Amino acid sequence: MLRIASLLLAGVALAGCSPALDWREFQPEGSGVLASFPCKPDRHSRAVKLEVQAVRMEMLVCDAGDAKFALAFFDVAEPGQVGAALAELQALAAGNIGAQSADAQPAAVPGMTPNPKAMRLRLEGRQPDGTTVQEQAVFFAKGLRVYQAMVLGRRVSAEAADTFLGGLRLPA
Repeated sequence: MLRIASLLLAGVALAGCSPALDWREFQPEGSGVLASFPCKPDRHSRAVKLEVQAVRMEMLVCDAGDAKFALAFFDVAEPGQVGAALAELQALAAGNIGAQSADAQPAAVPGMTPNPKAMRLRLEGRQPDGTTVQEQAVFFAKGLRVYQAMVLGRRVSAEAADTFLGGLRLPA
């Protein structure tokens, strides 16, 4: 009887150690980016009207470990629109959660085209029901393709955000 209890206790302990996030790397078709998602993302596409131009945005989204993980991308028509699109996406991300301020650092995605508007942001805001929400996101580009990747949840794990956002890369 003691042996069965010990085996059950060991099983519970091992289950507690299993990872909540099942990371897998893949290159979404047509994206040009390698990404590690903690879950199998659904793919969506929609027309978005930005100030720089109307775009067709592709999005990969999944939920895991009490957070939403997303990667979105689209193309702009001219090189001069890239910086404006990056800045607009950052403002929209902050506005969507009512963030009052952002902790911003220059983005560092291997293979990206250098741009002073490419940033990694840490945001905190509120949902419409008043609950606190956190977001970590990176905004970058390669050529005319603009990317936004984000982790959104009540409390965003720094480890999960670093794995997702820090794992992005653009092969040559």
